[in-house]
Amino acid sequence: MISGAHHVGLSVSDLDAMIGWYGDALGFAEELRFEIPGAGIRGAMLRRADGTGLELLHHPESQARQLGDPHNAIMAQGYGHWALAVDDVGAVHAQLLRAGAREVWGPRPAPPPARGVMSYLTDPEGNLFELVEP
Repeated sequence: MISGAHHVGLSVSDLDAMIGWYGDALGFAEELRFEIPGAGIRGAMLRRADGTGLELLHHPESQARQLGDPHNAIMAQGYGHWALAVDDVGAVHAQLLRAGAREVWGPRPAPPPARGVMSYLTDPEGNLFELVEP
């Protein structure tokens, strides 16, 4: 039986900086750090009080894959973005811009037949994520 999502994995170029940004901007706390001996991989599992998990992974030879916006993201097979449910897209969007996120799409109504409000931003390394207000 599946009880829910555990975490999303994200490859980053600066592990320490991104642990700090996701902690300060989105309230993620560091749960643990790890290293995979012989593979050159370091990582950290972050978790919010609501249970949302984010695994940050770093390899010194990783390559940036900038998806840019949601339309470009769907043109590359694989994971394109991840989303957070929020109570007020406009307020959280503005808070994240002040914290160093970059705006991709400002707050707007979700496309029909979906309801609610949505926006897209990138973290300081260009990783795409969405805010959703049901």
